[in-house]
Amino acid sequence: MIKKKIEDGQLLEHLNGLPEDCRQVFLLADGQIRLTGLSGTTLVNQMRANHSLGVVETLVLGQAYIASGLMASSVKGNDRIQLAVECGGPIGGIYTEAWACGAVRGYLKNNPIELKKPLEGRNLDDLFGPGFITVSRILEGSKTPFTGQVMMEYGDLARDLAMYYLKSEQTPTMFSLGVHFDNSGRVTGAGGLFIQAMPGCSEEVLQTLQDKSAALPSVGLAMSKGQDIKDYCTEVFADFGVQHLSKEVLGFSCPCNKKNYAVFLHGLPKEEKDAILKDNRWPLELSCFNCGSTYSFSEEEIREIF
Repeated sequence: MIKKKIEDGQLLEHLNGLPEDCRQVFLLADGQIRLTGLSGTTLVNQMRANHSLGVVETLVLGQAYIASGLMASSVKGNDRIQLAVECGGPIGGIYTEAWACGAVRGYLKNNPIELKKPLEGRNLDDLFGPGFITVSRILEGSKTPFTGQVMMEYGDLARDLAMYYLKSEQTPTMFSLGVHFDNSGRVTGAGGLFIQAMPGCSEEVLQTLQDKSAALPSVGLAMSKGQDIKDYCTEVFADFGVQHLSKEVLGFSCPCNKKNYAVFLHGLPKEEKDAILKDNRWPLELSCFNCGSTYSFSEEEIREIF
Protein backbone atom coordinates (compact mmCIF):
# COMPACT_ATOMS: atom_id res chain seq x y z
CA MET A 1 0.00 0.00 0.00
CA ILE A 2 1.13 3.53 -0.76
CA LYS A 3 -0.02 6.16 1.74
CA LYS A 4 -0.54 9.49 0.03
CA LYS A 5 0.82 12.52 1.83
CA ILE A 6 -1.58 14.73 3.77
CA GLU A 7 -0.59 18.15 2.43
CA ASP A 8 -2.45 20.44 4.85
CA GLY A 9 0.15 21.62 7.37
CA GLN A 10 -2.43 22.95 9.84
CA LEU A 11 -4.28 19.62 9.77
CA LEU A 12 -1.06 17.66 10.26
CA GLU A 13 -0.19 19.76 13.29
CA HIS A 14 -3.63 19.04 14.72
CA LEU A 15 -3.35 15.29 14.05
CA ASN A 16 0.07 15.13 15.68
CA GLY A 17 -1.42 16.55 18.87
CA LEU A 18 -4.17 13.91 19.15
CA PRO A 19 -3.99 10.56 20.97
CA GLU A 20 -3.28 7.60 18.69
CA ASP A 21 -6.16 6.03 16.79
CA CYS A 22 -7.38 2.96 18.62
CA ARG A 23 -10.30 0.71 19.49
CA GLN A 24 -11.08 -0.03 23.13
CA VAL A 25 -13.54 -2.56 24.55
CA PHE A 26 -15.38 -2.29 27.87
CA LEU A 27 -18.08 -4.02 29.89
CA LEU A 28 -20.84 -2.04 31.60
CA ALA A 29 -23.38 -2.85 34.30
CA ASP A 30 -21.55 -5.90 35.69
CA GLY A 31 -21.07 -7.44 32.26
CA GLN A 32 -24.60 -6.87 30.97
CA ILE A 33 -23.47 -4.46 28.23
CA ARG A 34 -20.48 -4.62 25.86
CA LEU A 35 -19.17 -1.24 24.75
CA THR A 36 -16.59 -0.63 22.03
CA GLY A 37 -15.20 2.87 21.55
CA LEU A 38 -13.09 3.97 18.60
CA SER A 39 -11.00 7.04 17.87
CA GLY A 40 -10.12 7.34 14.19
CA THR A 41 -9.29 10.91 13.19
CA THR A 42 -6.02 10.02 11.47
CA LEU A 43 -7.66 6.94 9.93
CA VAL A 44 -10.38 9.04 8.27
CA ASN A 45 -7.93 11.72 7.12
CA GLN A 46 -5.59 9.15 5.54
CA MET A 47 -8.59 7.51 3.87
CA ARG A 48 -9.59 10.92 2.52
CA ALA A 49 -6.12 11.64 1.17
CA ASN A 50 -5.71 8.25 -0.52
CA HIS A 51 -9.13 8.32 -2.18
CA SER A 52 -9.11 12.10 -2.93
CA LEU A 53 -12.49 12.67 -1.29
CA GLY A 54 -14.62 15.77 -0.89
CA VAL A 55 -16.53 16.66 2.27
CA VAL A 56 -19.67 14.62 1.53
CA GLU A 57 -17.69 11.62 0.33
CA THR A 58 -15.49 11.78 3.44
CA LEU A 59 -18.56 11.85 5.69
CA VAL A 60 -20.17 8.83 3.96
CA LEU A 61 -17.07 6.64 3.69
CA GLY A 62 -15.70 7.83 7.04
CA GLN A 63 -18.81 6.60 8.84
CA ALA A 64 -18.43 3.21 7.13
CA TYR A 65 -14.74 2.97 8.14
CA ILE A 66 -15.63 3.74 11.76
CA ALA A 67 -18.50 1.21 11.73
CA SER A 68 -16.30 -1.50 10.22
CA GLY A 69 -13.51 -0.85 12.71
CA LEU A 70 -16.01 -1.12 15.54
CA MET A 71 -17.60 -4.34 14.26
CA ALA A 72 -14.21 -5.98 13.84
CA SER A 73 -13.89 -5.95 17.64
CA SER A 74 -16.19 -9.00 17.56
CA VAL A 75 -13.66 -11.20 15.69
CA LYS A 76 -10.18 -12.44 16.58
CA GLY A 77 -6.79 -13.33 15.09
CA ASN A 78 -6.74 -12.93 11.30
CA ASP A 79 -10.54 -12.83 11.05
CA ARG A 80 -12.18 -9.87 9.37
CA ILE A 81 -15.52 -8.14 8.81
CA GLN A 82 -16.81 -6.97 5.44
CA LEU A 83 -19.51 -4.31 5.20
CA ALA A 84 -21.30 -3.72 1.89
CA VAL A 85 -24.04 -1.23 1.14
CA GLU A 86 -25.81 -1.52 -2.22
CA CYS A 87 -28.22 1.36 -2.77
CA GLY A 88 -30.18 3.14 -5.46
CA GLY A 89 -29.27 6.69 -4.48
CA PRO A 90 -26.29 8.81 -5.63
CA ILE A 91 -23.93 6.97 -3.24
CA GLY A 92 -24.42 3.79 -5.28
CA GLY A 93 -22.50 1.58 -2.88
CA ILE A 94 -19.98 1.37 -0.04
CA TYR A 95 -17.53 -1.50 0.44
CA THR A 96 -15.29 -1.72 3.49
CA GLU A 97 -13.26 -4.37 5.26
CA ALA A 98 -11.75 -4.42 8.75
CA TRP A 99 -9.48 -6.93 10.46
CA ALA A 100 -9.43 -7.92 14.12
CA CYS A 101 -5.91 -6.47 14.33
CA GLY A 102 -7.22 -2.96 13.57
CA ALA A 103 -6.57 -2.56 9.82
CA VAL A 104 -9.40 -0.91 7.83
CA ARG A 105 -9.77 -0.30 4.09
CA GLY A 106 -12.58 0.26 1.57
CA TYR A 107 -14.05 2.51 -1.11
CA LEU A 108 -17.10 4.27 -2.49
CA LYS A 109 -18.77 3.04 -5.67
CA ASN A 110 -19.33 6.63 -6.80
CA ASN A 111 -16.61 9.19 -6.19
CA PRO A 112 -17.57 11.97 -6.42
CA ILE A 113 -21.16 11.52 -5.26
CA GLU A 114 -23.37 13.52 -7.61
CA LEU A 115 -25.62 15.84 -5.63
CA LYS A 116 -28.77 17.35 -7.13
CA LYS A 117 -28.75 19.95 -4.36
CA PRO A 118 -26.35 20.87 -1.53
CA LEU A 119 -26.48 18.54 1.46
CA GLU A 120 -28.43 20.08 4.33
CA GLY A 121 -27.28 18.89 7.75
CA ARG A 122 -26.21 15.27 8.21
CA ASN A 123 -29.31 13.53 6.81
CA LEU A 124 -28.04 11.13 4.12
CA ASP A 125 -31.37 9.40 3.41
CA ASP A 126 -31.71 10.90 -0.07
CA LEU A 127 -28.12 9.96 -0.91
CA PHE A 128 -28.63 6.31 0.04
CA GLY A 129 -32.13 5.76 -1.36
CA PRO A 130 -33.49 2.21 -1.24
CA GLY A 131 -30.83 -0.38 -0.53
CA PHE A 132 -29.43 -3.32 1.40
CA ILE A 133 -26.74 -3.74 4.04
CA THR A 134 -24.69 -6.93 3.98
CA VAL A 135 -22.31 -7.89 6.79
CA SER A 136 -19.93 -10.84 6.37
CA ARG A 137 -17.65 -12.42 8.94
CA ILE A 138 -14.68 -14.09 7.27
CA LEU A 139 -13.07 -16.43 9.77
CA GLU A 140 -9.59 -17.84 9.27
CA GLY A 141 -9.79 -21.49 8.22
CA SER A 142 -13.48 -21.35 7.32
CA LYS A 143 -14.38 -22.11 3.70
CA THR A 144 -17.43 -19.85 3.59
CA PRO A 145 -18.17 -16.49 5.23
CA PHE A 146 -21.02 -16.01 7.69
CA THR A 147 -23.23 -13.46 5.97
CA GLY A 148 -26.40 -11.58 6.87
CA GLN A 149 -28.39 -8.97 4.98
CA VAL A 150 -31.19 -6.50 5.73
CA MET A 151 -33.01 -3.86 3.76
CA MET A 152 -32.15 -0.29 4.76
CA GLU A 153 -35.05 1.46 6.48
CA TYR A 154 -33.54 4.73 7.66
CA GLY A 155 -30.87 5.85 5.19
CA ASP A 156 -28.68 6.27 8.27
CA LEU A 157 -25.80 3.82 8.57
CA ALA A 158 -25.75 3.83 12.39
CA ARG A 159 -29.47 3.13 12.75
CA ASP A 160 -29.56 0.60 9.91
CA LEU A 161 -26.63 -1.35 11.35
CA ALA A 162 -28.36 -1.41 14.74
CA MET A 163 -31.41 -2.83 12.98
CA TYR A 164 -29.22 -5.42 11.25
CA TYR A 165 -27.95 -6.77 14.57
CA LEU A 166 -31.44 -6.80 16.06
CA LYS A 167 -32.91 -8.70 13.10
CA SER A 168 -29.99 -10.97 12.21
CA GLU A 169 -28.62 -11.74 15.67
CA GLN A 170 -31.52 -10.77 17.94
CA THR A 171 -29.14 -8.49 19.84
CA PRO A 172 -30.22 -5.00 20.98
CA THR A 173 -27.50 -2.74 19.57
CA MET A 174 -26.66 0.93 19.16
CA PHE A 175 -24.06 2.67 16.98
CA SER A 176 -22.80 6.23 17.13
CA LEU A 177 -20.64 7.27 14.15
CA GLY A 178 -19.09 10.74 14.33
CA VAL A 179 -17.06 12.65 11.73
CA HIS A 180 -16.49 16.26 12.83
CA PHE A 181 -15.49 18.96 10.31
CA ASP A 182 -14.20 22.42 11.06
CA ASN A 183 -15.39 25.50 9.17
CA SER A 184 -12.81 24.86 6.44
CA GLY A 185 -13.98 21.30 5.78
CA ARG A 186 -11.09 19.61 7.61
CA VAL A 187 -11.82 16.45 9.57
CA THR A 188 -10.64 17.42 13.04
CA GLY A 189 -12.29 14.56 14.91
CA ALA A 190 -13.68 11.12 14.11
CA GLY A 191 -14.82 8.27 16.31
CA GLY A 192 -17.65 5.96 17.20
CA LEU A 193 -19.40 3.71 19.70
CA PHE A 194 -20.76 0.17 19.35
CA ILE A 195 -23.02 -0.82 22.25
CA GLN A 196 -24.55 -4.30 22.57
CA ALA A 197 -26.65 -6.07 25.18
CA MET A 198 -25.12 -9.30 26.45
CA PRO A 199 -27.24 -12.43 27.05
CA GLY A 200 -29.30 -12.00 30.21
CA CYS A 201 -29.20 -8.20 30.16
CA SER A 202 -32.10 -6.81 32.20
CA GLU A 203 -34.82 -4.64 30.70
CA GLU A 204 -34.09 -2.00 33.34
CA VAL A 205 -30.45 -1.67 32.26
CA LEU A 206 -31.47 -1.58 28.59
CA GLN A 207 -34.00 1.18 29.21
CA THR A 208 -31.58 3.23 31.29
CA LEU A 209 -28.90 2.89 28.62
CA GLN A 210 -31.36 3.80 25.88
CA ASP A 211 -32.31 6.97 27.74
CA LYS A 212 -28.61 7.76 28.24
CA SER A 213 -27.78 7.13 24.58
CA ALA A 214 -30.39 9.60 23.37
CA ALA A 215 -28.27 12.48 24.71
CA LEU A 216 -24.69 11.28 24.20
CA PRO A 217 -22.04 13.99 23.74
CA SER A 218 -20.78 14.02 20.14
CA VAL A 219 -17.93 11.52 19.95
CA GLY A 220 -16.52 13.20 16.83
CA LEU A 221 -16.43 16.58 18.56
CA ALA A 222 -14.84 15.03 21.65
CA MET A 223 -12.09 13.48 19.52
CA SER A 224 -11.50 16.83 17.78
CA LYS A 225 -10.80 18.37 21.20
CA GLY A 226 -8.11 15.78 21.89
CA GLN A 227 -10.04 13.59 24.31
CA ASP A 228 -8.90 9.97 24.54
CA ILE A 229 -11.66 7.48 23.66
CA LYS A 230 -11.06 5.59 26.92
CA ASP A 231 -11.55 8.78 28.92
CA TYR A 232 -14.68 9.59 26.91
CA CYS A 233 -16.24 6.18 27.57
CA THR A 234 -15.23 6.17 31.23
CA GLU A 235 -16.74 9.60 31.84
CA VAL A 236 -19.91 9.24 29.77
CA PHE A 237 -20.83 5.79 31.11
CA ALA A 238 -19.52 6.22 34.66
CA ASP A 239 -22.97 5.45 36.12
CA PHE A 240 -22.80 1.95 34.60
CA GLY A 241 -19.52 0.89 36.20
CA VAL A 242 -16.98 0.76 33.35
CA GLN A 243 -14.68 -2.27 33.16
CA HIS A 244 -11.87 -2.00 30.59
CA LEU A 245 -11.12 -5.18 28.60
CA SER A 246 -8.78 -4.50 25.68
CA LYS A 247 -7.15 -2.02 23.34
CA GLU A 248 -6.03 -2.35 19.71
CA VAL A 249 -4.25 0.24 17.59
CA LEU A 250 -6.29 1.19 14.52
CA GLY A 251 -5.17 2.35 11.08
CA PHE A 252 -5.91 2.69 7.37
CA SER A 253 -4.11 -0.28 5.85
CA CYS A 254 -4.28 -2.52 2.79
CA PRO A 255 -2.21 -5.63 1.97
CA CYS A 256 -1.80 -4.65 -1.69
CA ASN A 257 1.73 -4.12 -3.12
CA LYS A 258 3.50 -3.88 -6.46
CA LYS A 259 4.75 -7.47 -6.29
CA ASN A 260 1.20 -8.81 -6.06
CA TYR A 261 0.16 -6.77 -9.08
CA ALA A 262 3.16 -8.11 -10.99
CA VAL A 263 1.98 -11.65 -10.22
CA PHE A 264 -1.49 -10.69 -11.48
CA LEU A 265 -0.02 -9.30 -14.72
CA HIS A 266 2.09 -12.42 -15.22
CA GLY A 267 -1.05 -14.56 -15.04
CA LEU A 268 -3.00 -12.65 -17.70
CA PRO A 269 -4.07 -14.54 -20.86
CA LYS A 270 -1.72 -14.13 -23.83
CA GLU A 271 -4.22 -12.03 -25.79
CA GLU A 272 -4.47 -9.51 -22.97
CA LYS A 273 -0.68 -9.30 -22.65
CA ASP A 274 -0.42 -8.74 -26.41
CA ALA A 275 -3.06 -6.00 -26.21
CA ILE A 276 -1.10 -4.20 -23.48
CA LEU A 277 2.11 -4.30 -25.52
CA LYS A 278 0.32 -3.22 -28.68
CA ASP A 279 -1.33 -0.31 -26.91
CA ASN A 280 2.20 0.99 -26.20
CA ARG A 281 1.19 3.46 -23.48
CA TRP A 282 3.74 3.70 -20.68
CA PRO A 283 3.92 3.58 -17.81
CA LEU A 284 1.13 1.07 -17.22
CA GLU A 285 -0.70 2.10 -14.05
CA LEU A 286 -2.86 -0.17 -11.91
CA SER A 287 -4.90 1.16 -8.97
CA CYS A 288 -6.26 -0.60 -5.92
CA PHE A 289 -9.96 0.10 -5.38
CA ASN A 290 -9.69 -0.53 -1.65
CA CYS A 291 -7.01 1.99 -0.76
CA GLY A 292 -6.42 4.18 -3.83
CA SER A 293 -2.77 3.15 -4.23
CA THR A 294 -1.45 3.33 -7.81
CA TYR A 295 1.39 1.13 -9.02
CA SER A 296 3.34 2.09 -12.16
CA PHE A 297 5.12 -0.32 -14.48
CA SER A 298 7.55 0.77 -17.20
CA GLU A 299 7.69 -0.98 -20.58
CA GLU A 300 10.85 -2.76 -19.49
CA GLU A 301 9.23 -4.04 -16.33
CA ILE A 302 6.17 -5.27 -18.22
CA ARG A 303 8.21 -7.12 -20.83
CA GLU A 304 10.22 -8.79 -18.06
CA ILE A 305 7.02 -9.81 -16.24
CA PHE A 306 5.44 -11.16 -19.43
